[in-house]
Amino acid sequence: MYQYHTLPNGIRIIFRQTESAVAYSAVYVNVGSRDEAGQLEGMAHFIEHSLFKGTTHRRASHILNRIDGVGGELNAFTTKEETCIYASSLSQHLDRCLELFADILFHSTFPEAEIEKEREVVIEEIDSYRDSPADLIYDEYEELAFQGHPLAHNILGTKRNVRHFTPDMIRQHLQSNYTTSRMAISVVGNTTMERLVRMCEKYFGGYSSQAPQRAAQPPAFRQFDITRQRRTHQSHIIVGCEAPNLYDTAKTAFTLLCNILGGPAMNSRLNVAVRERHGFCYNIESQYTLFSDTGLLCIYAGVDRDARERALQLIRRELQRLVDTPLTASQLRAAQLQLIGQMAISNDNALNEMQSIGKACLVYGTVDPLADTNRHIMAVTQHDIQSLAARYLAPGKISTLCYV
Repeated sequence: MYQYHTLPNGIRIIFRQTESAVAYSAVYVNVGSRDEAGQLEGMAHFIEHSLFKGTTHRRASHILNRIDGVGGELNAFTTKEETCIYASSLSQHLDRCLELFADILFHSTFPEAEIEKEREVVIEEIDSYRDSPADLIYDEYEELAFQGHPLAHNILGTKRNVRHFTPDMIRQHLQSNYTTSRMAISVVGNTTMERLVRMCEKYFGGYSSQAPQRAAQPPAFRQFDITRQRRTHQSHIIVGCEAPNLYDTAKTAFTLLCNILGGPAMNSRLNVAVRERHGFCYNIESQYTLFSDTGLLCIYAGVDRDARERALQLIRRELQRLVDTPLTASQLRAAQLQLIGQMAISNDNALNEMQSIGKACLVYGTVDPLADTNRHIMAVTQHDIQSLAARYLAPGKISTLCYV
């Protein structure tokens, strides 16, 4: 199903051929906000913005029109461990997408005037983010959980840092970290592997560089129970704990556990216990974030102020129920089939598929076919779920942050 190739300079390629008129393509780079410290915090996100501001071949307006001008879409995002530049286009324009990716990654000039404008854009993004407590609480939770480590700081950085970034600082960070050994190209579209490899060799093959080692493993997750006065209309809650990392064999079982607790389905245990039975919130969800050397489970809810303590009790009760009471065979099977269905629906979107296989290729060098993933899910046992619950969800493992 998936085809692979590695260029001599270390860039990995993953591809699935389709009959669609639309191609989805991306370059993933294994660089994110955890690869920064001190005055460089926020640099990866700022680079993501600045890559579109001009190259030795194009002005900023030409970059934006290169894909959008033929009906496509060009975009990018930054996480704590990777940067992704991606595009959707007609399959006949895949060549121009790959050429543009290479141009902005290897030939960006970061013109002073454009950088000054983008600096204000990012500062506005930081301000707008701070106006959203439902988003801000996640970042503060990670700051508390990973205190003292680069994983702790906000992806956007600080306004102080952003104001002091210079083109020379940007170039130095890019050249030191955004190396071919850290790159993977992901494509889902109507072409052939042979043609894709030729295009990648043409546009990416002339560059070669090795990356430095990533920052040290984060400190042990620390327990906390903190309430902040934020003068918000709702109380915002996160209850969370440490979780398996990207390379932990328990990650499939923990994904299933997280989905049982607060996945997107209306019948998740937390949605039933807190929203459906009591009407305490509009939204409650659990989110499992995997990093290369640690993981994090966060349960978020926005609740009426008067219902906060009762909602926290109900959340803790559901966690304890997973620790104390094993799933029945029928409950486990229903949860397994639900997760398999959700993954199939998500993967039926070619953009989602392109992004998921791109990250998998970057992290693991390969992608499990959906059938293999389904087998791994069906192999999870009741004992696996209860053991993980006891290891991670017991009261002594849980930390809480509330905005009131």
